[in-house]
Amino acid sequence: MVNAARLITQIVIVGSQIFGRAFVEAYKQAAANAAKGGAAAGAGGAGRAAIDRKLNMTADEAAQILNVGKEPSMEDIVKRYETLFKANDPATGGSFYLQSKVFRAKERLEMELKRKAGVDGDPSAPSN
Repeated sequence: MVNAARLITQIVIVGSQIFGRAFVEAYKQAAANAAKGGAAAGAGGAGRAAIDRKLNMTADEAAQILNVGKEPSMEDIVKRYETLFKANDPATGGSFYLQSKVFRAKERLEMELKRKAGVDGDPSAPSN
């Protein structure tokens, strides 16, 4: 009986130590990620960071999804969007998930073009 109690106590202590170490590592990683995000916003990327958070997609990711270059024109974006949106139509056997990603990528690149043009001064303003 004494050995069982001792074993259970050791398991609880070792488990607590493992959990504590994992928690500290997760906190360090979160702090490092927050510092990276803060540095990007402080370097003039505050508008871009707000748009990234709003759509959960960076401009680079959106460009990769639509397979356009770093500085695409609106015509290039719309052309690739239409092609990929139709190709992923669930009615023709496509994927709704991929179609959604294509739509969000187009939306993200449109916002980036507006931000660069100075038309959309407040990225947190509600859109219709």
